[in-house]
Amino acid sequence: MGESYNAEIIGVGTELLLGQIANTNAEWISEKLANLGINTFYHQVVGDNMDRVIGCFKEASSRSDLVFVTGGLGPTEDDLTKEAFGKLSNKELVLNEQVLAAISNFFKKNKRQMTTNNHRQAMAFKDAVIIPNSIGTAPGMITTYNGCTFILMPGVPREMKKMMTTFVMDYLKDHFMLQDIIRSRMLRFIGIGESQLEDKIQTIISKQDNPTIAPLATDGEVAIRITAKAETTEQANQLIQQQEDELLQIVGDHFYGYDDRTIEQAVLSLLQEKNQTIAGAESLTGGLFSDAMVANPGASDVFLGSIVSYAVNAKRNVLGVSDTTIENDGVVSRKCAEEMAKKTSDKFNSDIAISFTGVAGPNNLEGKEVGTVFISIYFAKANVQTSEFYFSGDRNYIRKRSVKKGFELLYHLLKNN
Repeated sequence: MGESYNAEIIGVGTELLLGQIANTNAEWISEKLANLGINTFYHQVVGDNMDRVIGCFKEASSRSDLVFVTGGLGPTEDDLTKEAFGKLSNKELVLNEQVLAAISNFFKKNKRQMTTNNHRQAMAFKDAVIIPNSIGTAPGMITTYNGCTFILMPGVPREMKKMMTTFVMDYLKDHFMLQDIIRSRMLRFIGIGESQLEDKIQTIISKQDNPTIAPLATDGEVAIRITAKAETTEQANQLIQQQEDELLQIVGDHFYGYDDRTIEQAVLSLLQEKNQTIAGAESLTGGLFSDAMVANPGASDVFLGSIVSYAVNAKRNVLGVSDTTIENDGVVSRKCAEEMAKKTSDKFNSDIAISFTGVAGPNNLEGKEVGTVFISIYFAKANVQTSEFYFSGDRNYIRKRSVKKGFELLYHLLKNN
């Protein structure tokens, strides 16, 4: 096994503290470092203040082997990263002619005028390794202080990611003894809560060592990340597979896919495999189901369309929901949801139709509480499956949660029929 290194990630910029920009860089870098066997123990964000930036860098150098800094490399006066590091390390910034030429060529290539303050971006420490920036003006740098390696990169995500994938990752492999292979696999589950899932696999969690497992919750679904460390990729994958098999024996009924796969993609794949078409009728969801379907390539193979029948008259005059149902049961009812699904299947001649009706808020409707939702699925030109749910949250959360639940119901229906 290789030597262990601990990393820290620092985001520089007051805009991060104010919430004007999300610090997605730290998440992305952490994932890449984990694949190299580098532990990330700290994330920090510091505003554009010289003393605080210096203090942040000093603290990081006292506890980490590698410090990744994003942001503060721009041409303006509030871009303090290099100056702060220089004050801390007593290293002098000097004009790097190669960097200046690269910045100048960037402006010429993009037919833009290079201003005087862009020269600040060509200032670098004499001992620094320059990280080329092929898609921006601010180069990165790799330098050291107090036995700690600092990797300074722009805060613009696409520029930072380009530097990491084309230069920094290889540099780390070449200059550090990164012999361990780290591999992760994400298993995705739906229809089971995080606490329920954790309770079912508690025995496995309590004895975990290598690989490790970590349950992660998102809106309406749960994931389990399995991470293994080994000397070869084959060994790591074997450890992961053994752990996966054990997990799926317990909670496999809720499993739908791996890694970045979404429940929408899983449903789309099953529809394609079974050569079946689907259509939608949406009231409270207002087109969110349709949007979730067509966001995936290949949706046109199976998705015929959707009718947003938001108003009562749209349900009556466009879909053809009966006056009797509307007057006796109401539009937020099991009967209305079933008619919506059946009428939609007839209009589109689809194999499957799904309908959503309910109360998103802010006020109750027809004596039904906010969060009451009916979802009906009509299939095989004869069968109907209708479920009632109650979702707590604000208006848009209820709408999104309804769509996620609809895809969950479709997945299990398609999987078992």
